[in-house]
Amino acid sequence: MVVSAQHLASAAGLRMLRRGGNAIDAAVAIGYALAVVDPCCGNLGGGGFMTIHMADGRNLFLDFRETAPRRASPGMFLDARGRVVPGRSLRSWLAVGVPGTVKGLDAALARLGSLPRAEVMQPAITLARRGFALQPGDVAILRDSAGLLASHQPAASIFLDHGRVPRPGWVLRQPQLARTLQRIAAEGDRGFYAGPVARALARASRRGGGLLDLADLRDYRVQWGRPLQCGYRGYTVLTPPPPGSGVVVCEALRVLQAYPLARWGWGSVRATHVIAEAERHAFADRNTLLGDPAFVADPLHRLLSPSHIEAIRAAILPDRATPSSQVHGGVVVREGRHTTHYSVLDAAGNAVDVTYTINTLFGTGLMAGDTGFLLNNEMDDFTSKPGVPNLYGLVQGSANAIAPGKRPLSSMCPSIVLRHGKPFMLTGSPGGSTIISTTLETMLDVMDFGMNAQQAADAPRMHMQWEPDRIDVEPGYLDPATASALRRMGYTLRQRAPWGAAEVIVVGARGIEGANDRRRPAGAAMGY
Repeated sequence: MVVSAQHLASAAGLRMLRRGGNAIDAAVAIGYALAVVDPCCGNLGGGGFMTIHMADGRNLFLDFRETAPRRASPGMFLDARGRVVPGRSLRSWLAVGVPGTVKGLDAALARLGSLPRAEVMQPAITLARRGFALQPGDVAILRDSAGLLASHQPAASIFLDHGRVPRPGWVLRQPQLARTLQRIAAEGDRGFYAGPVARALARASRRGGGLLDLADLRDYRVQWGRPLQCGYRGYTVLTPPPPGSGVVVCEALRVLQAYPLARWGWGSVRATHVIAEAERHAFADRNTLLGDPAFVADPLHRLLSPSHIEAIRAAILPDRATPSSQVHGGVVVREGRHTTHYSVLDAAGNAVDVTYTINTLFGTGLMAGDTGFLLNNEMDDFTSKPGVPNLYGLVQGSANAIAPGKRPLSSMCPSIVLRHGKPFMLTGSPGGSTIISTTLETMLDVMDFGMNAQQAADAPRMHMQWEPDRIDVEPGYLDPATASALRRMGYTLRQRAPWGAAEVIVVGARGIEGANDRRRPAGAAMGY
């Protein structure tokens, strides 16, 4: 089973499985294909995380998150008076972190894959060279970012039709991207981090006033490790350690394990109350203490210790909201919402869950020469200045300050749930800080509320991130009586447009179920 936010990318992954490849082969094929058919979010110029369970029992985590260039500095987005310069961390060459996607996909394939690189990448190369017809959803995303794309000639010449947003049915061809992909297929990650592509990146950055140079590309490394592991009602959850946000998921799950959510029911007053409080406390801890573990001592053992979990439960009143001002934390970490996630499970029981991103829709909108791919604005995920709100009204602290070679803290948490040591559920989502609540709540929907994969992917969601002190809810999550009861308990509720896009796989009595989130109708679950 493969599930992704774009049906052509899902088809590329399924093709690898049908050819006898494993879940890693399929995941790499999907990653490269999404760079072609989901250019707002899929990418070569960004980075991400991969959580892996191998059928032989190994649990692995691959961090290919972007890093700050070697000449980056904490005050690089401030003016001479110490004020944040609007847009500098989002729309300039200074916003570009060292990309990790190509190195990450190539490292995963080299270590765990079974098919040749050229075969795995061929679907993406063909889609880029021959093109594909845009669907209404593709056009809608281009329309949302038409101003950004029009302001950069290389991007405009590819994604716009003579300067206008194309109509459904228009064939998007990307010959420049096809050449870059072909070079990577032939040379591996050297085709990206050295040679003509690297020189084009360094040259464009220098001309644009950026910091990225050949040494940054040459020295970039992925990081292999083990996922964070925690238990919940007999299940084992595998989720990213810092700089990912799996600790928030695990902390919330451990708090919630003491409450009878299934008996209370989905969307009930009591279930919503304790889920919101668990998220409030876990987000406060995250935003205060976490960062790149190469630079910050992340206190994971303390955050997940029985004493800390019990202290959080003791602070949760049965009939009152806890004001966020009374929950001690630092400041909230910023992050763009326009990411993409996909899940893969093969016949042998290998499971791969991937979330990767260029941050906001189409990243900076910048391309280097004729390389054909968009570049990230992940430097915006760092602290520009402690306490100053970012694009989404979030503020952050010094643990996530800019430093050369540092990886920004991320909300991404591609997660795998095991039952009796075998894959039971794969889940994750885009959505900035809502990634965490979406991942947590899809797990609860299945494990506590008995939903199947499609119901869990589609169910309305809630989100509490400590600051601002409110619960965001999607339409359909609360009925009027429940909403009134929560307001009487002291909660501020804000209904907002649906967010995220969970791509879910569940293995159960009905076999393997794959579900693409209704919020991303261009996606598809495919299996056999």
